[in-house]
Amino acid sequence: MRALVFRGPMALAWEEVETPQLMEPRDALVRPIAVARCDLDPAIALGLYPMPAPFVMGHEMVGEVVAVGEAISNVRPGEKVIVPFQLSCMTCAPCLRGHTNACVNVPSGTAFGLGPHGGIDLGGALAELVRVPWADVMLIPLPEGMDPVAAAGIPDNVSDGYRCVAAPLAERPGAPVLVVGGLAPSVGLYAVMAALALGAERVVYVDDDAARLELAAAAGAEVVNAKDQWDSLKLAERFPIVVDANVLDPGRNFALRSVEPCGVCTSVSGGASSRSNLPLQSMYLKGVRYEIGRVHACATARPVLDLVSSGALDPARIINKVVPFSEAVEGMILPVTKVVFVNDLKSA
Repeated sequence: MRALVFRGPMALAWEEVETPQLMEPRDALVRPIAVARCDLDPAIALGLYPMPAPFVMGHEMVGEVVAVGEAISNVRPGEKVIVPFQLSCMTCAPCLRGHTNACVNVPSGTAFGLGPHGGIDLGGALAELVRVPWADVMLIPLPEGMDPVAAAGIPDNVSDGYRCVAAPLAERPGAPVLVVGGLAPSVGLYAVMAALALGAERVVYVDDDAARLELAAAAGAEVVNAKDQWDSLKLAERFPIVVDANVLDPGRNFALRSVEPCGVCTSVSGGASSRSNLPLQSMYLKGVRYEIGRVHACATARPVLDLVSSGALDPARIINKVVPFSEAVEGMILPVTKVVFVNDLKSA
């Protein structure tokens, strides 16, 4: 079958690879329909986030079930499904606690579209077929009438934005939220939309990118342009809930300066490098709770899907471009916030 293979910086191409087969009774084969470009994907493609190659790219996927193993009865061929990007068994102790990114039955980090980065190469969504293990718990039926393009980001980035604000807003219902945008562009904007959908009294969005500021304003946020002033910018108030989607140290430190005493700041990434400088002493004195870690995709995708189904959150609002699979090499590095690839491959 054909798949989009990453072989190194700016070395992407459609190649013939081995066609996946059902291997276990709980497997399913899924034909990707719509695949959202993760915020991390352009950095991988450009070599800004080094990854061992080769591997098939794409991990935010809505697809159609093609075949199922003998143990699968809750999904059937022809059904459209959302596929959370991390592999989780949903039966081990961490999974049962909702910590599905810490499943003990697979190596840490195991996910679609990231190759051997997490220990098991599951293949990627920019392909004709994907094998999904534990399909009885991994596959989430797409609600009737929901646009696969709109839902394509739920497996990762939409859920990531949601988790940054859902728990803090459950602790402080209606609290104001600050989102600091940047190198995780769609996650920050999804956090804006999720916060408003979950009842935040107001959301302030700070970024230095005019296009993202416009999208945030259209979604209902108050916006502040931080261009050339990250180090000096100081808002008139501090916030109980802050989301750092900037990733770089100046933006992250601005986010931490903007947390009120005993507030929470959630970072969507470990940073653009392996080392970051955190103002730990001032965080300690203020009592800032700093949360960092990957989204629990399997646990989070379901409540996110409920919010999207209700109409309270519309992920399609920030999709800039819909690109056919056949143009995915060029689309992977388009300088826009969110791209969704749609399958136009003809079966051999």
